Amino acid sequence: MGFLLSASLPVFSADALPDPVRFTVSMELGDVGQAESWLDAGLPPDFMGSRIGSGLMIGAWEGKPDLMRLFLSRGADINKLNANGESAIALAAWRGNLATVKWLLERGARINAPARQWSALHYAVFAGHAEVADFLIDQGADINAQSTNGSSVLMMAVYEGHQPLVRKLIEKGADRTPKNDWGDGALEWAMRQDRLELARMVSNPEEFNIAVSQPKEKWGAPVRSMRSSKELEELLNMREKLVERNMTTDVIDKRIATERVRIVRAEMDRPMPARAVTMEITASRKKPQQQSATIVVDEKGKNKAAGFKAPPATYFGTPKMPIRAPVRNY
Repeated sequence: MGFLLSASLPVFSADALPDPVRFTVSMELGDVGQAESWLDAGLPPDFMGSRIGSGLMIGAWEGKPDLMRLFLSRGADINKLNANGESAIALAAWRGNLATVKWLLERGARINAPARQWSALHYAVFAGHAEVADFLIDQGADINAQSTNGSSVLMMAVYEGHQPLVRKLIEKGADRTPKNDWGDGALEWAMRQDRLELARMVSNPEEFNIAVSQPKEKWGAPVRSMRSSKELEELLNMREKLVERNMTTDVIDKRIATERVRIVRAEMDRPMPARAVTMEITASRKKPQQQSATIVVDEKGKNKAAGFKAPPATYFGTPKMPIRAPVRNY
């Protein structure tokens, strides 16, 4: 016995819908027609691609209003977050797409992220997009928002050395005292990068004088570059070949930018290491070779002790009693 299918109900095979990689590549190219066909075939409006996120997010990242308009009209959530906790407006702010930021706000995008999440202002300031940052601040963005690891917006400006943005945030009343889960604040980051003018701006005179009197080693080595990835290296090699052949690099440049964002996010959100709290050194005048030391650390709120043999007593001098000395963990 056969079955008749109603002509009014189109039937699509699973092959009609894309996988995350194919979806992302097509959306990055701005193929609105293909997006419409997939949506007509039953693709969820918040379908997540292999990079960046949903079609609306890709449109925000690429600055493609037609793509954003299509997905929004089909029910996409304008405030949905991708796997990294990023919204469409945050992605637009990172790329410095002011027109896109305005477009999203006009249609209901939340200007502030949930607590302890990367906000649009975090991204605009980190990337140095002063015009976008000014607009977001004027529209009510929280200048004291904290990221997933507790880093403030002001800390992002200091980290990247954006002095005008540091000044702007301070003028707007940004709190200069927060510290992230690593125990670092704006002053620590400024000193680590040897940016004394920024250090002066984010501290009071007494704090600044104390900071500059400390040995440089106290602040640790500056971290100004992120680890590369195999994909980024491959993309850069492909770009070199395109340049050699006098071919356009527009598409691959966007993929390179996307991969760099992924690397930066992974670095900024790396797990907090065990933090040393104190070092306890014990010694006996009668048995100088049996000196020992214990580092007491705090790892995710739990104290642990790691014991090890200390150098000979002559290295530290022979103490009359156990020494309790603070240890800094960078």
